[in-house]
Parts: sequence; C-alpha cells; structure tokens
Amino acid sequence: MNPPSHAVRPDAALPHLSPADPFRWLVRGARDLGAAPGISFFYGLCFWGMAALLGAIFRNAPEYTMSFICGCFLVGPFLAMGLYEVSRRRELGLPQDFAASLTYWDRHLGSMGLLVLVMALLELLWGRASLVIFAVFFDTGMPTTATVLQAVFDPANAAFVAAYLAVGGFFAALVFASCVITIPMILDRDTDAISAALASLRVVVGRPGVMLLWGALIVGLVLGAFLLPWALGLLLVGPWLGHASWHALRGCTGPAPAVQPLRPEADEPSPA
Repeated sequence: MNPPSHAVRPDAALPHLSPADPFRWLVRGARDLGAAPGISFFYGLCFWGMAALLGAIFRNAPEYTMSFICGCFLVGPFLAMGLYEVSRRRELGLPQDFAASLTYWDRHLGSMGLLVLVMALLELLWGRASLVIFAVFFDTGMPTTATVLQAVFDPANAAFVAAYLAVGGFFAALVFASCVITIPMILDRDTDAISAALASLRVVVGRPGVMLLWGALIVGLVLGAFLLPWALGLLLVGPWLGHASWHALRGCTGPAPAVQPLRPEADEPSPA
C-alpha cells in the first residue's frame, strides 16, 4: 500500500497552464493506453456498455435521456478509476496489474461513498429538472422518440430546446467543475471528497480558459465516438480520456508529494 499523500492546500498557487496543456494530457493518455492495451480495452467495453444503455433509454423513454447523460458524466470518472491506477503504476515504473485496477478504490471507501451521495443528488436534481421542462412544453403527455426528434428540429419549439439545453448545460458545467480532477485526486493523495471537489472547483475558476478547452475536447471526442456505428469509438475514446484525466490532475496540481515521474516526456514541447 502506498503511503497517503495530501490534498492541495487552498492557498497554494495554481500551476501555469497553457492552451497546449490539454493536448499534452491527451498525448500522455494515448501512451498509457498503448502501454496497457488489454486493461484499457476492458474499461473501453464498460464505457461502450454504458453507451448501449443510453441508446436503449432514448428509444424507450426519451424524457430521461438528458438525465441519463448526466449519469454517464457522473459514472464515467468512477469507471475510469482503474485507468487512473494504470497511469499511476506506469508513472512509478510499476508492473501493470489488472486485479489492482479493479480494487484500487477500496482504500478510499469513505471519500468515495460521500462523493457518490453528492453525485447521486445531482443526478436526481437533473432528472427532475428534465421532467419539469418536458411537462411544461408537452402538456399533452410525454413524447415518443419520434416526436422528440421532431420537436428538436422544429423552429416553433426553439424555447423548449433553449430551456432544455440551458438546464442541461448548467448541470453539466457543475458536474464538470466539481469532478474534473476530484476522483483521481482522492485516489492519488488520499484526501477527502469535499477537499478534492473544492480543489477541482478552484482549478476551473482559476484557469477557466484552459479547463473550458479541456471540457470541449472531452465533449467533442465523446460525441465523435458516438457518431461511429454502434458507438464503437467509445472502446478507444473512453479509456483514452480516462488516462488523460490522470495527467490533467498532474498538470493542474503538480506531482504528488515525494512522487516524481519515472521518466520525463522529453519529446514534448515545454509549457509556454
């Protein structure tokens, strides 16, 4: 077992981040994926299964689609915990261990349990807000999949689309800001969920441009993966983003105390 490390102090200066940093995180994530393809593929299957469930929900209960998308954003980082362990072990020069990737979280049950409760509350609020919007704009009953698609592309329903996207965007931004580095920080530094979430919010508020770019890259890659037949792109994009999120933690907070990478990425451009 690794000795516990520490959360980022609230008064600590944030590292400098440039617009090139999110792309560096993706490059390093791709290297981690290539270093452990078998483990990464397993987690890619998990992400793909989540996408298949999303498709089934949209076909049968479209009014819950946005809230389930919220659930995917919430569950995704938890699915990626094993990928964080893969990246951590590669960083330290340790051999990869599939079993360790499945159980790495069990040393942080208290913090993870609290985080799950908070995220579940956000999920319930997002789902309730989605149902309220549907109830306001579709007072004759909940629409089918076909009528939802018609409503989205009908200019007469611009107010519905705007309200739906505004509410969804608000919750998505809240989830992203509070979770972008929270779970990897808990696993890496053995901190509590509240401190990690506050550190995540501080990074987003302190470096809004770079973190907005990072969020846009995540959304763009996920949407691109969904556009491939049967959303098969998630087999690659899911674990890729999981590994890259570990390097986002490193970029946003610096190395953990007494932990230095095994080898520098000498072929990457230095930050501006």
